[in-house]
Amino acid sequence: MQLADFAFDLPEDRIALRPVHPRDSARLLVVTPGAALSDRQVSDLSGLLRAGDVLVLNDTRVIPARLKGVRHRQENRTAVEATLHRRLSASVWTAFMRPGKRLAPGDRVSFGETKDRACLLGALDATVREKGEGGEVTLAFDLAGPALDAAVAERGAMPLPPYIAVKRGEDERDLTDYQTVYAREDGSVAAPTAGLHFTPELFAKLEAARIGTAFVTLHVGAGTFLPVKTENLAEHRMHAEWGEVSAETAAKLNAVRAAGGRIVCVGTTSLRLLESATGEDGVIGDFHGETAIFITPGYRFRAADALVSNFHLPKSTLFMLVSAFAGLETMRAAYAHAIANGYRFYSYGDASLIWRAA
Repeated sequence: MQLADFAFDLPEDRIALRPVHPRDSARLLVVTPGAALSDRQVSDLSGLLRAGDVLVLNDTRVIPARLKGVRHRQENRTAVEATLHRRLSASVWTAFMRPGKRLAPGDRVSFGETKDRACLLGALDATVREKGEGGEVTLAFDLAGPALDAAVAERGAMPLPPYIAVKRGEDERDLTDYQTVYAREDGSVAAPTAGLHFTPELFAKLEAARIGTAFVTLHVGAGTFLPVKTENLAEHRMHAEWGEVSAETAAKLNAVRAAGGRIVCVGTTSLRLLESATGEDGVIGDFHGETAIFITPGYRFRAADALVSNFHLPKSTLFMLVSAFAGLETMRAAYAHAIANGYRFYSYGDASLIWRAA
């Protein structure tokens, strides 16, 4: 397929810069292939599913992964900004950096305020180890493990998506708004945004309706925001992200399916991870490692029956995924309806409940 197949016009005023409160008051567009669209609210979710179904949620936690610093090369100083992407070891991260062309292996970069060099957390310094073909820079930090984590937490900022960051800076509200209420595993540089709509009150309603929950972990990398640059989708390569499906979670989900329950993934991150963990026979296995799965129309889904997802960018890999899930024409019609009826798009926007095409 071609990139142009996934283009659509989106008015600027449809891009949400703040979430609604309470979170579960966001609008929910129910998309069922072959049936009429239905306008609901996220708080209605317990009534749209049935007893025995299970929601699969990504419990990753967003770290303050955007760092401002200064590149040192002999006597030259250049301001730079890094968005951490993927952790390679206790002291090494890949990152997307601006201006990337100004960096070279061996350069030293000092991040954050460095006036008080007596404070260990003030010494957030790194060496550029290498530059990758995909625009990534490998940074070897002087600190490692918990000390590095603490320094990043002190010096970093919440990495808001580019389409929000160009319109406003991050603030204290984003520290909670851009984090799911169930986040517990540090490692993402972008939120699994479908999960931002969930509240303790909604979880209580789901439990009362005997709808289960299961948790997986996929650490979302900054590559999720990169545009597709190839017109022929077969030439596009996804950035790898680390994920985990425990043996206990896999067994639970297989038991749910065997009992006639349906698996509902909350977010494209949960869906991609679950599909990576599922064999051709439809059996979900435990999974620990990296996935770079790229889902486009024609893909045969093995694990998920439904998907809760926000509304995505034109020509994005995420719009390609939902189009593969429900059908391209179905999703074009759903997005046209959402735009015409004032739905809010992207990370802080409204949601959809999408049922898989037969």
